[in-house]
Amino acid sequence: MASWSIFNELDSLRREIDEAFRGVGLSRPLTTTFLSPYSTKRFPLLNLTEDEDKVYIEALLPGVDPKELELSVLRGTLTISGERKAPTEKGVLHRTELGFGRFTRSIDLPADINPDNTKAEYKDGVMLITMTKSEHAKPRKIEIAS
Repeated sequence: MASWSIFNELDSLRREIDEAFRGVGLSRPLTTTFLSPYSTKRFPLLNLTEDEDKVYIEALLPGVDPKELELSVLRGTLTISGERKAPTEKGVLHRTELGFGRFTRSIDLPADINPDNTKAEYKDGVMLITMTKSEHAKPRKIEIAS
């Protein structure tokens, strides 16, 4: 069972507000952002699941070179960052919807994990991150004396 912390909640709220302002282009209005500056979507899109022993994150990163990706875990938060390179121009560019540039996505983990047992695989534009829960975060059966 994960413990609740007001400080984690406030930190999460701060990140949400930062992302909202970034979403309307107020943090870096003159630079190219990975997604439209008016979009509220986050990149990369991901799924977060867990079982008794592990936490799994599946992140969609199409067109991103795995050599440009970085993962870090700090105090129960996983951060995925990287860069999608700008396309090489082939004549006149009429439309650009794929986006490029630096990106960062942080997500609070539902349990304490052991960062030494974290694995990440990248295949066909999808990164699968498998993290082993810390022993104290795993459920334990407690015998009841009678």
